[in-house]
Amino acid sequence: MAVKVPKGWYDISVPLKQGMVYFPTDPVPPKIYRMTDRNLGSKVMMSMLEIISHTGTHIDAPLHFIPDGSTISDMPLDATIGPCRVIEIKDRESIKAAELKTKNIKKGERVLFKTRNSNSPAVYEAEKFNDDYCYLDDDASDYLKDVGVILVGIDCITIGSYKRPENIMKTHTTLLGAGIYVLENCALANVPPGEYELLFLPLLMYNGDAGPGRAILRPL
Repeated sequence: MAVKVPKGWYDISVPLKQGMVYFPTDPVPPKIYRMTDRNLGSKVMMSMLEIISHTGTHIDAPLHFIPDGSTISDMPLDATIGPCRVIEIKDRESIKAAELKTKNIKKGERVLFKTRNSNSPAVYEAEKFNDDYCYLDDDASDYLKDVGVILVGIDCITIGSYKRPENIMKTHTTLLGAGIYVLENCALANVPPGEYELLFLPLLMYNGDAGPGRAILRPL
């Protein structure tokens, strides 16, 4: 889906649309449709969205996994706005601590991981969920927590492995429990590794556990 952005910028948002892929454990698929349509005789165009808070490109707040954790309405703006780095991951199975240790990740960084998922749009743009994707391994979440990053992003619908529910629990609780926000479903296919400014703001959902939004990268 072509989106117009200024030269050198990248829109890394997954569009919301009827029939988009969703996580199999979600209670219902996303429903996005015209509630009224001028082409069918209505006076106005108006759309209806029936989605969970983790639809499309979205940010997880600590409340998602942490009891009494902070919420979307608590989130500081600089958690998702500021310098960030797109890091290419070579391991095809998972993002592991051993590879991250070669990337010179520093405290306070925002990091987005570009994996093999970015070469397979089916991971986030197919009509059916594909459980064969690169995910964040347990030891990598511990490493990122110890380093002290402030945001972790990935080019998939979730940071954890669908095949390993314990990994989904481990990675989310480790990062979110440390106050590290998790940006999921980043469309990084056309984004070269490097330094950028991240611009992302979720819908301001009061006491929200997550929030979908528009994610933009522009070169520093």
